[in-house]
Amino acid sequence: MVSTFHGLETARRGMNTQQSALYTTGHNISNANTPGYSRQRVNFESTTPYPGVGMNAPKIPGQMGTGVQAGSIQRIRDQFSDKQFRDENNKLGYWDSRADALERMEEIMNEPSTEGLSASLDEFWKKLQDLAADPQNTGARDVVLTQGQAVADSFKYISESLNGVRDNIKSEIDLSVSTINSIAEQINGLNQQINSIEPNGFLPNDLYDERDRLIDQLSELVNVKITPNPSGGNKDPLAVGTYSIEIVGNDGTSLGLLVDGRNLSTNAVSLTTSTETGDPTNKTYIDKITINGAAISTESFSDGKVKGLIESYGYVQDDGTTVGIYSDTLKNLDKLAFAFVTEFNQVHQNGKTLNGTTGQAFFEYEGNIEIINNATNPSNWMGAASKLKVAISNRDDIAASPNSTQTNFGDGGNANALAEVMTKDFTSFSGAGNVPSDLEIQGDVKTFYAGMIGTLGVTARETNLRKTNAEYTKDSVELRRQSVMAVSLDEEMTNMIKFQHAYNASARQITVIDEMLDKIINGMGVVGR
Repeated sequence: MVSTFHGLETARRGMNTQQSALYTTGHNISNANTPGYSRQRVNFESTTPYPGVGMNAPKIPGQMGTGVQAGSIQRIRDQFSDKQFRDENNKLGYWDSRADALERMEEIMNEPSTEGLSASLDEFWKKLQDLAADPQNTGARDVVLTQGQAVADSFKYISESLNGVRDNIKSEIDLSVSTINSIAEQINGLNQQINSIEPNGFLPNDLYDERDRLIDQLSELVNVKITPNPSGGNKDPLAVGTYSIEIVGNDGTSLGLLVDGRNLSTNAVSLTTSTETGDPTNKTYIDKITINGAAISTESFSDGKVKGLIESYGYVQDDGTTVGIYSDTLKNLDKLAFAFVTEFNQVHQNGKTLNGTTGQAFFEYEGNIEIINNATNPSNWMGAASKLKVAISNRDDIAASPNSTQTNFGDGGNANALAEVMTKDFTSFSGAGNVPSDLEIQGDVKTFYAGMIGTLGVTARETNLRKTNAEYTKDSVELRRQSVMAVSLDEEMTNMIKFQHAYNASARQITVIDEMLDKIINGMGVVGR
């Protein structure tokens, strides 16, 4: 026989369960704008019906339901969308960092323009032509000196500006590595909290969300692989467990364990740098990436913001050579400055000044450079652009006349020869005389520089295209992900009304049963009193 208070207990369970659903709905509404929050729902479960199965079970017409209970509070999350998002976020981080570096380089190079290096070289060529037409004109000589210094300043400005941005990129790399280690520590702390809660049968949904939000941030910096580790104890079937996070390479193989979810520990990431042999400017390059003391080749490092920054800054390849967007551009600029200055000085020293003396070096290098000894006999091109300046200060020292000139200083043949340096083919210049064998220049000065600008433009265009595609793909995946996990206020308001009516109905049921019991207790058996 069913208990007299069976209906009261069923209605009470209904009120409690609907109340839990209302509270969860309120929690969703409160966190509608919380970054990384996943909406939650109460999983309703029917309680065990009465009577249970057994030989001594009372004989009644079938089992009668005993109401509802809140089985668990589950967050709504699509793990496949999470993985897709992190993959695309990783690609976007890589292309975005490269695009930003190239954009800053384009701003510095400022080509084509009326103020860039190319314009300075053109103007210098014109002034030399003017001097060739009238080599004794003091005004023309002053202009050549001024414009020569402008060419030197243009080389120096570009070199120093690129080095300045390159130093900023190195600082950004260091900051990104520190961020990786900080995120790893935070994830490990969340792992520890989750590991202490799950064995008690609870689902720490808010801790799950915070951990996933941190992993999203981490995926922008490096490519990661997530491995869940189930908790012990009396865990809920929906419990996620702790996370072990590995940094993976281009082929998907593990490069190192960043967060150890089993032992609840972390391994720090660090970078080692090295200096290229023979570089008087002491430029450093990223040599190895170290995780927990194990060195990893930079080339094997996968996409992500850190990889994009490293490729922009410059790194050592497995064969020992150095490459990098900024480091390569600086090298090419130094090669260009070195070749131009070496040839220009040689031609200038073959002429005669207005005083009848043999010309000296027109350009020289500032400071005490160990490898670049002097302007007349240099032995290395590294650092040439950043140290360039005009060596002569007296306009009469410009050797505009041929060396064969004895008294007729109105002959501007050597000024013409100086102007022709702009159109000299430097392809076979490498290894000639005292020129280093690794000085590789194709074509003349302007052609080589135009090639640098053209390569920069094509690379920047391709990078921006890849960045745009990555942004579109990431946004598409994020839209699908948010359609599952995000809080919809309209839906929550609908649920709130639904749960409210269900709660009111359960409360009304208690009122009805109370009236029935009142009739039985107080209204029956009073006849004849």
